[in-house]
Formats: sequence, structure tokens, C-alpha cells
Amino acid sequence: MSLTIKVLFVCLGNICRSPTAHGVFVQKVRAAGLASRITVDSAGTAAYHLGKAPDSRSQLAAKQGGYDLSELRARQVVKEDFLEFDYVLAMDEQNLKELRVLHQSVVGDARCAPQLFLAMLQDSGRPSEVPDPYYGGADGFVEVLQLCEDAADALLRHIRAQHNL
Repeated sequence: MSLTIKVLFVCLGNICRSPTAHGVFVQKVRAAGLASRITVDSAGTAAYHLGKAPDSRSQLAAKQGGYDLSELRARQVVKEDFLEFDYVLAMDEQNLKELRVLHQSVVGDARCAPQLFLAMLQDSGRPSEVPDPYYGGADGFVEVLQLCEDAADALLRHIRAQHNL
């Protein structure tokens, strides 16, 4: 029986950035023929939008890029996520800070430590955080999608190398 690699994307409310990363990564995993080996989820550090679909602007940007976020629903990250997921990837430093606090409660048993999603790019010329587009215009959602696409490619390469896939 093969091991499944589990990836969790985390932002503040789980309606803009993390569902975008989730949708992008799922499609890249499927295209690579690895859907049976890699599972993906997303969550928010806050409970603002529990059970809600991704922001309509995120869905539109994703749809224009060829991704479908319509089935995703917001949930809040819980400490048990660190026991289940191999990768817990934060969209920004504030998310990472909150995840580290939660991680401390299970550190002895955790499968992973949280890290920044864009750290996968290992490119000093790129931003280290996925900016929150919530209060901005449509361009911000397109930027988020592009950053998520680039980082998802890097993450998939990393997982393939680390897990011999």
C-alpha cells in the first residue's frame, strides 16, 4: 500500500488565496498522474467564512486560468491538521505566525512544521508572501493566481524529488 502525501494550504479566511492554491495544485497533481498519491486541502486561520465558497473574484480569476474552485468550502485550521498533513503551507507571515502557535500544541507528534508557500520558489527576486487580494481589485486576484501557479509547480517538483514520485 502506498503512502499518500497530504498538502494543506492556509490563508486568513480560506476564501481567496488558499482555495486558489488548492485548486491550482489539485489540477497540477492530476495532470502529473499523481492524484492517488497526493491529496490537497485548504483552511483559514480565522473562522470568518466557515462553510462558504471561495470569493467570487477568486473563482473568476481561477476560472479564467482554467481552474474550478466552485466545490471548495472554507474551514478553519485545527491542531489535528499537523498530525495529518505532510505540508502545511502559509500564504503570508501572519498566517505562518498563527500556525506556529497552533503547531506548538502538537509539536512532538506533528508530521511537519508550517512554512511559507512561496518559499518553494527559492527565488530572491520574488515576493515571499502571497498578498491578500480581498480589499483590492481584480488584478490582485490574477496576481495571486500567477503566484500560486508558479509556487505549485515548484512544490510539485519538490514533492516528487523528496518522495521519489
